[in-house]
Amino acid sequence: MGLREIQLKEEYRSDKDDIVSEFFLPCLSNCIEYDRCVDFLSIQTLSTFSVAFDRFAEGKAKLRMITGHRFRTSDLNLFTKLFSEKYTKSFNGKLIKDAKIQKLQDIVNNGQVELKIAIPNSESITDTFSERIGIFRDDEDQTVAFTGTSKESFSAQSRDFESVDVFTSWNDKSRVERKVKDFEDLWQNKTKHVEVYDFMYAEENNLLKYSSEWIMKD
Repeated sequence: MGLREIQLKEEYRSDKDDIVSEFFLPCLSNCIEYDRCVDFLSIQTLSTFSVAFDRFAEGKAKLRMITGHRFRTSDLNLFTKLFSEKYTKSFNGKLIKDAKIQKLQDIVNNGQVELKIAIPNSESITDTFSERIGIFRDDEDQTVAFTGTSKESFSAQSRDFESVDVFTSWNDKSRVERKVKDFEDLWQNKTKHVEVYDFMYAEENNLLKYSSEWIMKD
């Protein structure tokens, strides 16, 4: 099934909809590419994608993430291991989280996940990147773009109250094309007021901020 076969709404809001089961999971399960901008990224969120993104197992799907430069220390340590070519140990263990992280390591090694860091470089912009864009594409070249939420929290006990505005290539082509261009400009570091770096470059050049006391929910 392609994205166009999903019965999508123009807006999802927490008081009326289950945003995860009605929007995110159907789109993730029926796309081959997912581009995402978020202000904060955790290992839990990224490993959840690897489980929810069915086509990762088939070696077809690709995820490109752009996030801000703030991390929890524990997350940063794991991200560095995942994306470092020098780190070759496995995450095999008895815990469920070990299996999820090992699956994430496998798809990172397979070139299916790319991570970049966006850092504002203008005095007119605060020191935090917080743009929130998401773009799904399927193998029929149909596209679904959305804005409005900062992260995908798949835990039923800890979801934020939020709303998502949805645009499709078959009903709102021009707006989808603008969102796609916005993401591509960021990915290619062609956006004013912000510098975008590969994750490992940012880590190796001490461009990231982190703290063991970071107060963020997954």
